[in-house]
Amino acid sequence: MKWGFIIALFFAAMILLLQGCKKGDDPAAQLYEEYFEKNVLNSDFVVQLATDNGTDNTPQYNGWIFRLLKTTYYTGPMTATKAGNTYTGTWACDESYGKLTINIAQPTVPAEFVFLNKAWRFTKKDLPVMELAPWGAAPAQVLHMRRL
Repeated sequence: MKWGFIIALFFAAMILLLQGCKKGDDPAAQLYEEYFEKNVLNSDFVVQLATDNGTDNTPQYNGWIFRLLKTTYYTGPMTATKAGNTYTGTWACDESYGKLTINIAQPTVPAEFVFLNKAWRFTKKDLPVMELAPWGAAPAQVLHMRRL
């Protein structure tokens, strides 16, 4: 009788423990998601620095305000607004938030957005400034976006 009770108690405890361990529950991923949502999503950003092979293109982005909106923690629409003109597109991040892909394309792609529309890697996430370089390439291009 005593052993039967202990075995039943053991199985009950195992069932409860296994139910609490769901696949996909990653505390680090949750922290990244919360940080990104709190500090990046739905916030206004301006280009603080944009260089292409040593050429400073920052003045091309004066007056533009960029905003990443949330559909999921990893994708969503993006807007670029200046003097009442709004361009729309999309953004996407990988699950580690190490890669940010920007694609602003509507109504048409302004010439200065060709530089922005690509996959970027975060070189520094010390907000209020996001420091980016092209994904998978030498850092001949640099993009720093500052949260307002």
